[in-house]
Amino acid sequence: MRRHRKTHASAAGFTLVEVLIAALIMGMMFMSISKLMQSARQTRDTIHNFQETQLAGPAILEMLSVDVAGLFTFNRERQFWVGITDRTVNGLDADRIDFVTTSDSLLAISDLGDEDRPVRADYNEVGYVLRPNPDNDEFLELYRREDYGIDEEPMRGGEYTFLSNQVKGFNIEVYEEDGPDSDPVDDWGPSAGDPERVGLPAFAKITLTIELKPRIDRESMDRTGRDRRTIDYVRYVRFPERLRFEEEAIPRLTIPNAPGAAGQGDGTDPDDPANDAGNLDPSGVLTGRAGGGRGGAGAGAGSTRPKNADGGR
Repeated sequence: MRRHRKTHASAAGFTLVEVLIAALIMGMMFMSISKLMQSARQTRDTIHNFQETQLAGPAILEMLSVDVAGLFTFNRERQFWVGITDRTVNGLDADRIDFVTTSDSLLAISDLGDEDRPVRADYNEVGYVLRPNPDNDEFLELYRREDYGIDEEPMRGGEYTFLSNQVKGFNIEVYEEDGPDSDPVDDWGPSAGDPERVGLPAFAKITLTIELKPRIDRESMDRTGRDRRTIDYVRYVRFPERLRFEEEAIPRLTIPNAPGAAGQGDGTDPDDPANDAGNLDPSGVLTGRAGGGRGGAGAGAGSTRPKNADGGR
């Protein structure tokens, strides 16, 4: 009789308490695994957002700073040294900057003699332009404009390289002089319509606002609920003071006259205007009267290919 009771008790299985304890242990294990996976995902997204922060805005502003550092003013009129236009697109700041730089061109064209050999220019027209984002009107697209060589319209034409489509604003403030009392202006160059706002300013404050692309929105919010996706990148760009010439003091290249050429001076009379084209200044640079001798690096260099109606090639 006792043996029958022991056999019946062993065949009864787990008790309710044992089942509940096992379920509790399994639940704790699943919860730990879930938290571990969520932590790994958050770490991955944090690294992604950090890379976006370090690579998006700073890379664009560094490229712009390098282009400005190579600003080219030799043999060119002051009004075309740099152009800054105050613009608004879809209610967002979309300022524009154009100039000529000595930075090597990023885009290569085929050599006319050898189509397989790419050719890059030593002097290029460069600009930073914003356009509406066709997929989302809350953002703008930023492009770098580059035109091979220098032509008659240094502020227009060329090809456009895409930089970013998450731009929320691109604002440029121009300062005519240094000092705490200097007030910024929005336009500079041909678009300013002011003869005093041509040539080179002292410096410019460039603010680029970009909204990052987080993998999940929760990681873009801090504990206070503040949105950290939108970041302002600020860069102060100083224009070289050694390049700020007056109109009559701009270094220009001219072609010297042949001795005894018909209709030209003989070089013996310094008061004869015909002898100005072949004069040398104390530094040994050929100079001429303002408005004469427009060849050389300023006007003759670069491409002379025609542009289409909208300014492109």
